[in-house]
Amino acid sequence: MKKFFEDIKKDIKFKSAGPGKKLTDETSFDRYHGKPRQAPNESAQRAGAAALARIEQQHRPRPQTSQDTIRSQVRREFEAEAVATAVGHPHTEAEGSKVASKDAACFSVSGVYFICPLTGKTLKKSEREVHIKEAILLRSLEKPVEASVMMIHTFNKDREKVKAAVEIISKYIDNICKHPTEEKYRKIKVSNKVFQEKVSGIEGSREYLQALGFESTMLPVEGEEGAEEFLVLAEQEPGALEEMKEKKEKLQNGEPVRAKLDRQAQAFRPSQHASRFELPPDFYNLTAEELKREQRLKSDITERNSMLRTKAMREKDEQRERRKYNYALLRIRLPDGNLLQGTFLAWDKVAASYQFVRDSLENGWQPFELFAPGGQKLKEEEDVALNECNLAPAALLNFAWDAAVQADITAAGGHGRSVLKPELLENIKTLS
Repeated sequence: MKKFFEDIKKDIKFKSAGPGKKLTDETSFDRYHGKPRQAPNESAQRAGAAALARIEQQHRPRPQTSQDTIRSQVRREFEAEAVATAVGHPHTEAEGSKVASKDAACFSVSGVYFICPLTGKTLKKSEREVHIKEAILLRSLEKPVEASVMMIHTFNKDREKVKAAVEIISKYIDNICKHPTEEKYRKIKVSNKVFQEKVSGIEGSREYLQALGFESTMLPVEGEEGAEEFLVLAEQEPGALEEMKEKKEKLQNGEPVRAKLDRQAQAFRPSQHASRFELPPDFYNLTAEELKREQRLKSDITERNSMLRTKAMREKDEQRERRKYNYALLRIRLPDGNLLQGTFLAWDKVAASYQFVRDSLENGWQPFELFAPGGQKLKEEEDVALNECNLAPAALLNFAWDAAVQADITAAGGHGRSVLKPELLENIKTLS
């Protein structure tokens, strides 16, 4: 058997040796197997080690950071709220599914967008709350006092409860500053009735107290078995007490963080379709079923207008009409025929539309006037909302330079080739 295997090895060696070679020739394999490999030099070894490390890093799961934890927490909270809302209003999805959706390209504007004041990011209407909450929680890692003040004023919708909590916390701070050496003022019993009713239920209040230096500690209570949770603050130096007063002022002067409406300024070329609007669902303050009902009621408008109605009846109808819309899309026809379009809150004042146009003009200093459909002049100085001028949900306004100033400019030989700023004209579009 041993001789059998030796014969097989010789046969393989003979076939692989090639013509003109002896089986005993040790170099007969060089043509196929090459020279013996040399050991890699130091630089090659380092490169190989780096490549191996990269491969291992690719397959290694990324460790979860505190930012990842915060984002996951925010998403879980809003998902829970969405589920609770769906349970409370089970008919909402069914109603929405019955409304035919339109292609986004058909709309006069793609939607309603907002800008986060903390990150500067442009957000969809549905993304506002999640993004702002996430941004505030992330800020708490670096600026805990500032972030906790934002939490208190932003996360809690009941302004009266927020006001009451701020007053109680301010009183805690005042007592500490007045009696810095008395321990009783630096301890808050968590189960205390006032704390539970006024402070504990306010989101962000605990974080604010912790940012001041309070720490959760289990302490024995006189006359009771076991220990209870207290928030305890160590005795403060005079300098720290002054800082605490400043932090109290920040709490008292805090404001809710709200995303700012993105005007979405857009220039269009002259068009015969300037007065035609097709608005996305974001503009309406109605449910899907209410929108369908409004479509059916349109056929009754003529009959209703022909009826004799009192002033009170007309005003009631007008108020009801105004409540339908959250936003207003305005187009302004300029002297050169071009159009300027922007999105507004329905309750924005007329002055906001003037400021928007002024910010978009090449010569923003020059006085001008805006006219509503029908030729009615819109007065910038009047405290009137857009929806009160029947400009919601959409309207085409006409622009005119102040006649006296324009006459002086023309007499002096001055004239402008364009009305809008160059950056708007660079992205000018055609209305479809």
